[in-house]
Amino acid sequence: MEENLKRLNKFIGETGYCSRREADKIIEEGRVTINGAVPELGTKVSPDDEVRIDGKLIREKNEKPVYLAFYKPVGIECTTNLEVRDNIVDYINYPKRIFPIGRLDKASEGLIFMTNDGDIVNKILRARNNHEKEYTVTVNRPITDRFIERMANGVPILDTVTRKCKVEQISKNIFKIILTQGLNRQIRRMCEYLGYEVTALKRIRIINISLDVPVGRYRDLTDAEIKELNQLIEPSSKTEEASLPKSEYPPRRKTEFIKRDDPRFKKRGNY
Repeated sequence: MEENLKRLNKFIGETGYCSRREADKIIEEGRVTINGAVPELGTKVSPDDEVRIDGKLIREKNEKPVYLAFYKPVGIECTTNLEVRDNIVDYINYPKRIFPIGRLDKASEGLIFMTNDGDIVNKILRARNNHEKEYTVTVNRPITDRFIERMANGVPILDTVTRKCKVEQISKNIFKIILTQGLNRQIRRMCEYLGYEVTALKRIRIINISLDVPVGRYRDLTDAEIKELNQLIEPSSKTEEASLPKSEYPPRRKTEFIKRDDPRFKKRGNY
């Protein structure tokens, strides 16, 4: 393991971010973190360490980030805290440091993304109220048309009303739901409000990626999937104003320039 370690300034230099001397300076300024902690000069890093400068993840040249589609089993916690029993990181035991994008309840199963790319994490989480997540849900009693209608049109939970969504009955006790919202334990709370208890919940799709691996297994996302995913989440990196249709933009204030010899100049107190 020792032969895989590099001095931090050398690692930063080899990424092309800056020279070693400049790296020493930004390390001294406290702008660098390793796995969330601020290091000292001379610290060594391994290939599994997460190095950030001003909060932005950096990696060695030509190193491809990791993007996994993982089928999380029931009973696994979506946390990177290794002190938590049955945490997702220990369960996967991937050779590089990776972390989940978002969460899936311990009692739920299904698709979750794992990555070491902090940029895509931020984009997806910012888009959590826009991108689609699809689930199959089993409840404890027969589903009615009224239940489907109310689930689809919004249910009051957590001091709000859930956004309208697509809901389709699959069988007597199973339905499919597509959400574009990410409230805490949303589906379970919605069902509970309507007098139903969720007995099984599986996420089968996130945006453009569908669940297609056995339980407890993972696969790498393909280059085509990653490209499409980035295109679909790209608008989420823009500001709220930039995402509005043109007709909804706030009107801009017209700026009027007054010459110094204009009588109105003194009136405005510009003297």
